[in-house]
Amino acid sequence: MKNPPEPKHEELQNLVTNLREGRYVIPDFQREFEWEPRDILALMRSLFLDYYIGSLLLWKGRPDTIESLKCQPLEGFLGNGQKYAQHIVLDGQQRLSAMYYAFMAPPVNAPNRNSRYFYFIQIDKFVADESDEAFIYNWTPLDGRSKVAAAGWGAKLLDNREDQFARRLFPLAAIGDRDIWAVPTWFIDYEAFWTKRCRDARAAGQHEEGDEAQRAIHQGKEFSEHVRDLLNRYRVAYIELDSDLEIDKVCDMFTHINTRGIRLNVFDVMNALLRPKKVGLKDMWREVRDAPDLDFLKSGNANVYVLQVMSLLAQGYCSPKYIYYLVPGAKRPIRTANRSRTEQVLVADGRDFKERWSEAVQTIKRAIHRLRHDLGAISPRFLPYMAIVPALSAALHAAATASSSNLLAANHKVDNWYWASVFTNRYSASVESTAARDVLDLKQWIDNDDARPHVINEFSEWLETLDLRDETRIGRATYKGVLNLLILNGARDWASGSSPRAGHVDDHHIIPKSWGRDNGLGSRIDSILNRTPLSSETNREIIGSMHPNEYLQKWVDRQGEGLVRATLRTHLISDPAFDILLRNPFGKADFQNFLLERQRTIQAAIHNLLVRGHHGLSVDLRDLDRRIEAIELELRRQIERTVGGDETQLPPHVLAKIKERIDRARRKQPWLGTDGLEGFERRLEYADLHELGAVVGKALWPDFKSIFGTPQQVQQRFTQLGDLRNAIRHSRTATAVTKKDGEAAILWFEQALRIGTP
Repeated sequence: MKNPPEPKHEELQNLVTNLREGRYVIPDFQREFEWEPRDILALMRSLFLDYYIGSLLLWKGRPDTIESLKCQPLEGFLGNGQKYAQHIVLDGQQRLSAMYYAFMAPPVNAPNRNSRYFYFIQIDKFVADESDEAFIYNWTPLDGRSKVAAAGWGAKLLDNREDQFARRLFPLAAIGDRDIWAVPTWFIDYEAFWTKRCRDARAAGQHEEGDEAQRAIHQGKEFSEHVRDLLNRYRVAYIELDSDLEIDKVCDMFTHINTRGIRLNVFDVMNALLRPKKVGLKDMWREVRDAPDLDFLKSGNANVYVLQVMSLLAQGYCSPKYIYYLVPGAKRPIRTANRSRTEQVLVADGRDFKERWSEAVQTIKRAIHRLRHDLGAISPRFLPYMAIVPALSAALHAAATASSSNLLAANHKVDNWYWASVFTNRYSASVESTAARDVLDLKQWIDNDDARPHVINEFSEWLETLDLRDETRIGRATYKGVLNLLILNGARDWASGSSPRAGHVDDHHIIPKSWGRDNGLGSRIDSILNRTPLSSETNREIIGSMHPNEYLQKWVDRQGEGLVRATLRTHLISDPAFDILLRNPFGKADFQNFLLERQRTIQAAIHNLLVRGHHGLSVDLRDLDRRIEAIELELRRQIERTVGGDETQLPPHVLAKIKERIDRARRKQPWLGTDGLEGFERRLEYADLHELGAVVGKALWPDFKSIFGTPQQVQQRFTQLGDLRNAIRHSRTATAVTKKDGEAAILWFEQALRIGTP
């Protein structure tokens, strides 16, 4: 600007008066007030400690400007939002709204809260320079009481002066009172209260109480001087734009200011850019944000995700630089095949923009439905990355619109990419550029099987060296990915047997956290290997802090061991892991053995369900696969019991295969060491179903004759079971005959081995 406005300053007392009278209004293109109570408290701390809180950008408002921009009062203001308006807030809405909530204590709930909040300063702590503890708000415990017991004290305290004095709590709402004498009167009454207490205490010979009351008087005087000095001398900087500036110029200025900062996201800037195009972006978002599935995105960036999907579908990129080309009529520079430059208009007009917006919204809904029902993220807190939603949405759209007619195969590739991204923590940084690259790679892979993305190969390498023992951070994608895997595997509640429901699931410590603390395990007790999803009722009300050797044994006594083992297998807790959990006494070495065993089981599940694509199996095939696994486990246990740990009784070719597979596992997973594969039962896990059939039907037949009848019959059943197992686990088509024969074999083995099915 030729004559840029000079910064001005407003004393805090005058600023509070302007807030109370509704002098500040917010244009519709601004984002909504989003601060939480702790953010408001942090601003109050900065004010009272005389810190700089940044400058405001205000535009002198005219009635026509205020009307055309649909200006609204600050959040919480209940008066006429335009009658007394003087300034349109372009930058500083969050800070001004926070001051309004703190100083005015409006009779409305705080944003996104079910309660009002009230803000106080603990005078004695403030004077003692204990600023971290001096600033408090409603729901903060007082007098050592619990949060539940202390709930609701703020509203009662605000109306009880003597209680405020006794607690030495200064209500910030006094500063916003319409009575200009409210603050001085409060401190006069505060001193009178403690003067009387001091006099009464000394008259009763209670000298310590009298001395304490005298300290309260001195603290009150010191704090009173600080408040008076703050209101009269603390000045808030602001820049005032002239009322004659045109709206489009101010919007453009607003855009440039905020693209260089971090206060506004790309949605806010696009909202400003689209207003001259007669596109109400904020209204469009309000219409869809609470729709089914979209309510899954409880994130401040959810509206940005829609724009990112629009951009990915339109041009293959989603960074802010490219999103701005979605403005109707905006020209995007492109380079042609002959290296010359030209320009392209992506969005013709406002109608075109709205159609693309609707398409993006529907695309995201389909992605969220898939996340909830096919990828194990049953609630937002179980989603490994919220920021992966745009890329997943665009990838599924590419699969649905690909030239290839094989939608199932295309979706299978998208799923593989998704899991590879989750378990390699791919979306922990550089999200926008990663999304653009991944969507492009997936489009090529969908059309060409040989164009396998690098992340898929990276995932395979990662899986070989996987060690989840120190994966303890709940927010990590790998951590949540394992929880998703457990849900996808059909994890059932240990008490009710039902599947986890969103909003009613706890991330349960299998071995209690208190046991880990008592045994000095540090964060290792929080490993994802020691966690599993259970209903909140089972976790908190039934299990509590009991050890597995106590609560599992109770369930075994009540429900039978077969059913309990089968239920725990859905949580990828194998039978050997189950046996470890029942050990009594249970020591640190047992805990480490449990982690190693569950690590092995989860790693195998990642490979079987994700790498081999079993996540795409129908529900009935998944159930058959689990029943086959239960048969294999019971066969191994019967063989181990029969030979008593003497592996020399096994055929030489079976022993050779077991050794070969163990050596390969050690090379890929050096952390296993020797201890991880000790014991015959553990080594027997490396024998496949065909080899188990050779052991049972030939080498140890005299011991199994009473169970299985004739060698011919048992070999036939092993063949039928093996055919179905291989079809499932190697992603082959299970024909009707293979499935029926396999189901017959499953029933035959379950009856012969007396396996209880859940």
